[in-house]
Amino acid sequence: MVAPLPRRERVTLLDRGEDSPLPLAAQADLPGLNRSGLYYKPRSPSGEDLRLKRRIDELFTEHPFYGARRIAAVLNGEGFHVDRKNVGRNMREMGLHAVYPHRDGSRPHPEHPVYPYLLRDLKIREPDQVWGTDITYVRLRRGWMYLVAFMDWHSRYVISWELDQTLELPFVLQALRRAFDKGHRPGILNSDQGSHFTSWSYIALAEERGTRISMDGRGRCMDNIFTERLWRSYKYEEVYLNEYDSPAECRRRAYRYFEFYNNRRPHQSLGYRTPAEVYFSRSGEQPCLSAEREDEIAQTDRTSPARCLI
Repeated sequence: MVAPLPRRERVTLLDRGEDSPLPLAAQADLPGLNRSGLYYKPRSPSGEDLRLKRRIDELFTEHPFYGARRIAAVLNGEGFHVDRKNVGRNMREMGLHAVYPHRDGSRPHPEHPVYPYLLRDLKIREPDQVWGTDITYVRLRRGWMYLVAFMDWHSRYVISWELDQTLELPFVLQALRRAFDKGHRPGILNSDQGSHFTSWSYIALAEERGTRISMDGRGRCMDNIFTERLWRSYKYEEVYLNEYDSPAECRRRAYRYFEFYNNRRPHQSLGYRTPAEVYFSRSGEQPCLSAEREDEIAQTDRTSPARCLI
């Protein structure tokens, strides 16, 4: 039996059907689709939905230990009239998980492997000893995107990042490949147990480079604190100061911010050195400040098809 196409691919097929010599019924029969599904037209998120998500994002960034119950209580105090289930559903759509020990945390796919936690009592003394990764929500004026980043924990240097309009796996793999293509690899790559990081493709890509995989377990809620601090800096210093009209603008601004974060923003915890100064101090290499990444982003924006945000 042929699996149904994702919703956005159905819409793409329908849009192309207007110019196709084949009738829509024939187009549906070829991949084995139910024709009724091709008539679905995606509904854009309402202004109220976007306002609610924005406020949840702000509350979570300021208080990452708040769960759905507490956020719902704050929102109701502000006049939103939402319940815990509504807030929980929005947080799941946004990929947000409260930073406290809880029973379920980020759930892996039931058929995916879970790796042990390797960082207990480990002293991180040099670059590329441990990388961490996570995914966060980024708001647009009329929608949202998701950001994944791979960070060196010793230097706080952002090795690689990627943005996408969906929470599907490919953008995570693309960011990891780009990190490895720069010629560096971590001894240990740490993540939560979310389905992206327990997928066979992700694990194979990491292990073929000789990297050991570590995953946060029960009671390890603070282990990804370095990446949480990165999200907080990125949102307060960039996202909340701007209104992005399009994914292309969001990508361009993210490129500029991470260039600033890595190469010009001094960190108190690093003795007011920049992440690039600490990361490249061992090898004597120089950080790449070329515009190749920005050109790549512009090319992607020109060639990628438009996609639905819900």
